[in-house]
Amino acid sequence: MRKLSRKKDNRELMVRNLLTSIILYESVKTTKAKSKVLKPEIDKLITRAKKNNLEARRYISGYLLDKKAYEKMFEVIVPMYKNRKSGFSRAISLTNRVGDNAEIVIVELIDKINSQKKEIESKEDNGK
Repeated sequence: MRKLSRKKDNRELMVRNLLTSIILYESVKTTKAKSKVLKPEIDKLITRAKKNNLEARRYISGYLLDKKAYEKMFEVIVPMYKNRKSGFSRAISLTNRVGDNAEIVIVELIDKINSQKKEIESKEDNGK
């Protein structure tokens, strides 16, 4: 894992926090260096959650920092990716940050857009 100019404990907690945010909000805006650390970690986490056994549930419960993220992982994200083997996230480059010229990237879950379309379609169907 990259050091990201932090000590080990701070770096690991930062990664756990960003992963929890990705699970909750399905996207996060961060630097390119952090995104290179996040993408493999989110893939490993979702792959482990797809096993959906007691060991996976306990690991993810201890790893994620929010109970809502844990619930969303098993109720929304795992069913969404049941047919996909890998590649659960992507990084989209934006502009550079004004202060330090760091490259900014959005890391998001792949089927985020598709899940939003399904929600809109289901609302339209219920309205008819």
